[in-house]
Amino acid sequence: MVALDGPSGTGKTTVARKLAERLSAGFLDTGAMYRVVTLAGLRAGIDMTDAGAVTAIARDAVFTIGTTPVRPSVTLAGEDVSAEIRGPEVNDAVSPVSAVPAVRELLVARQRKIIDGVLAEVGGIVVDGRDIGTVVAPDAPLKVFLTASPEVRAARRSAQDTAAGRESTPAEALASVDRRDRLDSSRAASPLRAAEDAVHLDTSDLGIEQVLVALTELASRRGLLHCAAEVTQ
Repeated sequence: MVALDGPSGTGKTTVARKLAERLSAGFLDTGAMYRVVTLAGLRAGIDMTDAGAVTAIARDAVFTIGTTPVRPSVTLAGEDVSAEIRGPEVNDAVSPVSAVPAVRELLVARQRKIIDGVLAEVGGIVVDGRDIGTVVAPDAPLKVFLTASPEVRAARRSAQDTAAGRESTPAEALASVDRRDRLDSSRAASPLRAAEDAVHLDTSDLGIEQVLVALTELASRRGLLHCAAEVTQ
């Protein structure tokens, strides 16, 4: 198992998917779980600052998170919401939702169950998020904390928004990145931080392929390259 943590805009999800493909492993985007719960709450019209109401949504919402790296779908009540959970409305509301301790408890339990299932079936998994190496899977054999400068991360976020047809200036993206960093790092429940034994990798000046090469080398040193292949043979 590979645990990838780090703030937004470091390329975690993109890199995690591609690394999972290279390792013939499963893939889990834990951030998507908090996003789909946020979307469910927005659709239900609840007060997103009401911890009890948000927790009830997290407990009762019917959603799925795909673990196939090539096309990891996200559904809510049977509807594919993979694109909608990346929209600005969810972006603005997901940090408060993910800060609710009871929500994190519910979703971490679900994440661990998914991880166990994929490990048993496929033999390997790459998991990305903000508390994977510290809370969700502290025993992961490889933990990596991805970083990048706020300016680089904001530029990446702005480019992603533009590609998705959403207007976003670099200044607006930087303000959003700074806000998310502040909320994620200061929350009481599972704050964003690197595990003590995590390998730090700054992606500011690296392309996706360069990051993948570095991560593949790390996985090789930990003996993880053939774990999935051995199970599926």
